[in-house]
Amino acid sequence: MTEFEMFRKQYPFDLLSEEEFEEVFGKAMVREFSKNEFIIHEDQEDDTIDIHFMVSGLAKNIMHRSNGRQLSVRFYYPGDLVGVMILLTSGEMRFSVQALEPIKTICFERESFLKVMSNNNHFSKVVMDGISHLMKSLYDEVKYKSSTTDEQDDRELYKKRADAYMEPPTFIHPEASIEKAARMLQQQKIEALIVSDDQQSMLGMIGYGEILKAYFENDHKNPVKAYMSEEAYEINEQEFIYDALSYLKHHPTEIIPVLHKDKVVGILRQSSFFTIKNSVYFDLTYKISNATTIDEIKPLSPIHNERFQKFVASLIKDHMFAYDIAELMTNYNDRIHKQVVQIAEDEMIREGHGAPPVNYCFLVMGSEGRKEQAFSTDQDNAIILADYDKSKHKAKIEKYFEIFTRKINDMLNECGFPYCTGGIMAKEPKWRQQMSDWQGSIDQWINKMDAEEIRDFTIFMDFRPITGDYSLAYDLKKYVTKRVQKSLNLHQLLMKDTLRFRVPVQPFGRISGIGKKRTLNLKKSAIMQIVNAIRIYSMKYGIEEINTVNRLEALAEQERFHPRDVENAKTALHRLMLFRLKANLQQLDDEEPLSNDLKLGPMKKEERRSLREALIIAKRLQQVLELSYNRNRVV
Repeated sequence: MTEFEMFRKQYPFDLLSEEEFEEVFGKAMVREFSKNEFIIHEDQEDDTIDIHFMVSGLAKNIMHRSNGRQLSVRFYYPGDLVGVMILLTSGEMRFSVQALEPIKTICFERESFLKVMSNNNHFSKVVMDGISHLMKSLYDEVKYKSSTTDEQDDRELYKKRADAYMEPPTFIHPEASIEKAARMLQQQKIEALIVSDDQQSMLGMIGYGEILKAYFENDHKNPVKAYMSEEAYEINEQEFIYDALSYLKHHPTEIIPVLHKDKVVGILRQSSFFTIKNSVYFDLTYKISNATTIDEIKPLSPIHNERFQKFVASLIKDHMFAYDIAELMTNYNDRIHKQVVQIAEDEMIREGHGAPPVNYCFLVMGSEGRKEQAFSTDQDNAIILADYDKSKHKAKIEKYFEIFTRKINDMLNECGFPYCTGGIMAKEPKWRQQMSDWQGSIDQWINKMDAEEIRDFTIFMDFRPITGDYSLAYDLKKYVTKRVQKSLNLHQLLMKDTLRFRVPVQPFGRISGIGKKRTLNLKKSAIMQIVNAIRIYSMKYGIEEINTVNRLEALAEQERFHPRDVENAKTALHRLMLFRLKANLQQLDDEEPLSNDLKLGPMKKEERRSLREALIIAKRLQQVLELSYNRNRVV
């Protein structure tokens, strides 16, 4: 027993009494396994399976599908228990556990271990919680962190949507028994089931963790609805696959449901991605997700990180659509924003301010809201607070969020997202309001908006939640959409503001530059003409989409735009954004200040033609908008 003394004070064994510790460790022994050796094999008889506590090394579990394909759905790390799941389900869940490197374990006598679990509820809960975190990682962390060559990237990952990787979902009725769910998981070699009463909509999910809990409580005859998990991370079938993979990498979930509108059309799981190699993107996002200080995040910012810049350049070289690259960059920036908010919240607690006193939702707006970011970007953000007017701590709540939002904006500025020169930031009272005040501001905006405020409103219209209570943002979005759809005066003001900047292309296709260096501001003079026009039409027809390409496709679906015009607008957007990205990368390479200016000096003939055609499409959209503006003004 002396060799095990060190474990008396080690979690979770410190939860055991002296007698229980003696019971568990009295018959334990140290076992060693070589690389590729099986700790447990799925063909073993139940009475030969032992419980192991991993002391060192790395292992994986292996399951064999009916088609003969071998797959692994999790890794085991030091501190993990091996074998408990199989024993608690009486062998209904079978798999092998194989060493990936030399391993040392403490092997427990199973009857003693299970006896202590039955008697010590606290200890058994810890064990059960540990088992339910089945999906610790998709990749071997050692390989993950040591990947340094960009050549190994599988860049197809950044061009494909969720529907390219999803597998058919397996449904189970909410009244079906836990026992049936366990059999289905074992027979079909899957990690979780979608609980549904119509084979389409999702009521919840049930996986190993929930089933193990039911078995341990001797409730395996009960219906799955009693144990299902009702909250799940979901992904739309047209979202990029890398977001789902990044989520799986950092969160212990069995599967991710894939939705078409509100219907489940597929699932994603770790085995869906076995062909995908390590990548720069995952390496960097892993570091962001684990950062605890702003000093750790700063070098990961797009404008500071050379690896990320080269990665974006490689996607351009691979002919990925520029608006898809912009979406990828925005999602990367979202991760930084979310982590900054978390760091600010942790700092508030450390400083004695405590946790947020009411629910909040942090919003991004403008190009980040639309998922159309380039390297040259500043902050456009806001925050919605749950109503607190009737609280007796109203002044304290307001002071809390005043300090909190100032921290967030200051930290973002440090991380390479400059302060908004127009003051459109959550630390400003105008952009930090409770829900009822936001609604009042919107009413006032729409009824009394002047030319100066219209620009702020166009930025606000593209808001998107990235952290906090999303329901606050969704409720506000519905309110805004309903109000602006009916306001002809607002549409006119938006059109007038958009028409202030003329697309600089002459009748015979000559591009007009500004200044001695003959530069073209790609954002103000071209990209925003397309973005603003599409936003105005989306508002008019009650479309809630935020991203410009998604708005275009929604307009086509409603037969408001001809499909050919939609494709032309998407092509123009791609080309203009591509010029902008390339210009930003060149500016970063030359260590010049970032801007949206494109130098119109010597250009390749093909590049000039591509730019001219994009500007002509933008100008046509502007002309259509101008005709509509003049017609409404006359009326």
